[in-house]
Amino acid sequence: MLTLSDIKPGKIILNNGQPYLVIKTDHLKVAMRGAVLKVKAKNLLTGNILDDSFHGAEKIEEADISTKKVNYLYRDEKNAYFMDNETFEQFELPLENLGGKEIYLKDGTDVKMMYFNDKAINLELPIKMDFKVISAPPAIRGNTAGNITKPVELETGAKIDVPIFINEGDVIKINTDSGLYVERVNQ
Repeated sequence: MLTLSDIKPGKIILNNGQPYLVIKTDHLKVAMRGAVLKVKAKNLLTGNILDDSFHGAEKIEEADISTKKVNYLYRDEKNAYFMDNETFEQFELPLENLGGKEIYLKDGTDVKMMYFNDKAINLELPIKMDFKVISAPPAIRGNTAGNITKPVELETGAKIDVPIFINEGDVIKINTDSGLYVERVNQ
C-alpha cells in the first residue's frame, strides 16, 4: 500500500480494480485540514484520464504490473503483433491500447511490454530511437533565419517537424515520449 507521499508521476496505482499511470500530482495543505493529494492518472486499459483526490492517511494500492522484453513484428489495420523474446510465443495487442505509440514501432524493435493480471496491456518504447527520413521537402532559400522547421515523413509513416537542414535519406533521433526531433545521426 502506498501513502500519499509515495504517489509520484510514473507510479502505477490500482483504482476500482484497474491500473492507472500517475501523470501529475499536486500536494495541497490547507491550514488545519489534513493533506490532500490531487492526482491526474491515465487508465492503462482504456486510455481514459482520471482526476481524483486522496486525503490524509488514506492508502492506495499499487498495481501489480510486470514487464517483459518483446519483439515488435508487424501491424495491420487493427492490431500490432509481438513475439515474447523468451518463449517465442506470438500475441497481438489492439492499436487503440498503444495510445499513438505505434507510429514509432519499427519491425524487429525490442520493447518492454507491460502485463496486468498476465495480460499484455501497454508498452514502453525506448526514450530515443533512430528513424530514416523517407520524404522531406527541400528547404526554401531565404527561409533560414531563426528556428525554422519543416514536416518530414519517417520510415514508420510518422510525420514530425524537423529543422530545415534535414534531407530525405537522413537518419534522425526522435524522443518517443514527446515526438520531437533530437538530433541528426552521423552515418
